[in-house]
Amino acid sequence: MWPRIFTAFLSFVSGSCFGLKVTVPSHTVHAIRGQALYLPVHYGFHTVASDIQIIWLFERPHTMPKYLLSSVNKSVVPDLEYQHKFTMMPPNASLLINPLQFDDEGNYIVKVNIQGNGTLSSSQKIQVTVDDPVTKPVVQNHPSSGAVEYVGNMTLTCQVEGGTRLVFQWLKNGKPVHTSSTYSFSPQNNTLHIAPVTKEDIGNYSCLVKNPVSEMESDIITPTIYYGPYGLRVNSDKGLKVGEVFTVDLGEAILFDCSADSYPPNIYSWIQNTENATYVIKHGPLLEVASDKVAQKTTDFVCCAYNNVTGRQDETRFTVVITSIGLEKLAQNAKSLSPLAIITGISLFLIISMLLLFIWKKYQPYKVIRQKLEGRPETEYRKAQTFSGHEDALDDFGIYEFVAFPDASGVSRMPSRSVPTSDGVSGQDYHSTIYEVIQHIPAQHQDHPE
Repeated sequence: MWPRIFTAFLSFVSGSCFGLKVTVPSHTVHAIRGQALYLPVHYGFHTVASDIQIIWLFERPHTMPKYLLSSVNKSVVPDLEYQHKFTMMPPNASLLINPLQFDDEGNYIVKVNIQGNGTLSSSQKIQVTVDDPVTKPVVQNHPSSGAVEYVGNMTLTCQVEGGTRLVFQWLKNGKPVHTSSTYSFSPQNNTLHIAPVTKEDIGNYSCLVKNPVSEMESDIITPTIYYGPYGLRVNSDKGLKVGEVFTVDLGEAILFDCSADSYPPNIYSWIQNTENATYVIKHGPLLEVASDKVAQKTTDFVCCAYNNVTGRQDETRFTVVITSIGLEKLAQNAKSLSPLAIITGISLFLIISMLLLFIWKKYQPYKVIRQKLEGRPETEYRKAQTFSGHEDALDDFGIYEFVAFPDASGVSRMPSRSVPTSDGVSGQDYHSTIYEVIQHIPAQHQDHPE
């Protein structure tokens, strides 16, 4: 009976026949062991139906399909062997499997028959896989103490306690690691071999484990790789560097810094070369040289960097030249600025002189003063007041003009220069004398009462 039913299913692979259509959301379902699995099925038809029959079958590879349960209209007829495991609520054709076990993995076939004017049949197949979810993997590093560059090898192993159908992938700094001249993997890909290790292998490694129902990534591990020294160089906080020569001003102290890329950090030594001997003057990355305490104007130094784990050593040589280059630069700057200062001063002097000459020519202040002095009427002189000079001596200094007019008494006066008469005093002759009062501060004497 069942072989004929199965053969009939194969004739309806398309899932539809003469107006009856059976559909499923997915033909492959990944499920987790121990949980319930619901297989949704939808069908539709465009004819009058007197009876609707739904049949579920289960098959494994290389075996015949097994009957699970069926229904006609709303009546369900289960296989007694599976009556507590499989559930269906007709006319809904969906199937519930609870609980799901590893032996429930396989192909589930659903067939729908519609009885009306004739019989319509259609079917679908769903493949179900059953897995355990992945637990968090753990990465172990060997040797845990680290490896020396170009000498040692390293092995990373990814271990997972739970999960089925596991797929391993190695990540370095978040990107997949591929096979190369130094990288190789075990058959299951759960072990990464690095041989030999180099500085470029330093990074954050992690193991990503997947299966159809889950994925988990391990914590990051950073293997210890000893390398160096690389890129040894000497820098200074002052002075001028040209190649391997540092030029320092006389009387100036300069601080040298020796550095190189290395792990673990290097051990630094400073060596001074003289005409007669070579000796270590200091240990450590910093060296201070006081130019006024150096016996020679040109001194050779060597910085040595040593890695006590890799056993490698590197050194760099440089020369310190003591010179008064700073003072010479200042003198050169002063000489270069002197012609400019001279030109600027001459230009300012010429501009100011031309400005004063222009004002003198345009306004002629000496003529204005003369016109004012010669054009005043006699009445102004007669109204002039006499000041003592003892009232406020600080305001009395300046140029004074004394004018003498003829009076009725006929007292004789001191002759002086003649001044032309103005319109107001025509016909009269008067004399004037100009005095300049100069400020003089006499020595103070103590007054004694009489």
